[in-house]
This record gives sequence, C-alpha cells and structure tokens, in this order.
Amino acid sequence: MHFDHIGIATPDAAGLAALFEELFDAPVAHEETFDGMTVVFLELEDGYFELLEPHEDGAIGKFLEKNGAGIHHVALETDDVEGALQTARDAGVTLIDEEPRPGAWGHDVAFLHPKSTGGVLVEFVSH
Repeated sequence: MHFDHIGIATPDAAGLAALFEELFDAPVAHEETFDGMTVVFLELEDGYFELLEPHEDGAIGKFLEKNGAGIHHVALETDDVEGALQTARDAGVTLIDEEPRPGAWGHDVAFLHPKSTGGVLVEFVSH
C-alpha cells in the first residue's frame, strides 16, 4: 500500500482548488459530480488532494455541519481492496464497507470505521 490522497470536505471546492493550485502548485487532475457532490482531485508529486463539496444531504454534508471544513479521510492505494478489507477484519477493525464499491474517478473504494483506526477515517482505493 501507499498514500493516495487526503479527502477534504469544503463548502467551496472551486475556491479551495484555486487556492491550493496557487499555494502548492497542485493543478486540477480530475473533476466530476459524483454521489451528490462535486469532487476535485488536485495532483501532487506523490498523491492528491481530493476536495469534496456536497450538493445534497449525505455524509460530507453532515460532516461539514458537525465539524466544518477540513480533512475528512486518508486514502491508501492497494491492488487488492478485498484483501485489505480481510486484513482489517482479521485485525478486529470495524468496517464501514464489507466489500468494495464504486468511488469517484471510477475507482473501487472501501472505508474503515474511525473508531477502530485511532479516529481517522481510512479509505482503501484501487485504480
């Protein structure tokens, strides 16, 4: 596994994308509307910022209401999301997703519950 991206919840993906592009020389690599939100990936040399702006009620909207803008999750890339989930199960980690599901940019994803991972929402992602 290796680092893939940090997901950031924001009420203004376009504004934050412009700021991060200027500050970090992180150009937009991909943008789409997915699952009721705007998703913008900004490319860094060794990973991405994933900006998440909700347009409907859902997990990101609830996160923003409760916590405000900020880091939502950390994603690790793996060639085998199912195998990574089994390793997590074997370690006693509570899974949010029992099996991989479609994510943004056509990737397969699965999440681990932050109560089992030191307060960090962890995403496994396969490209």
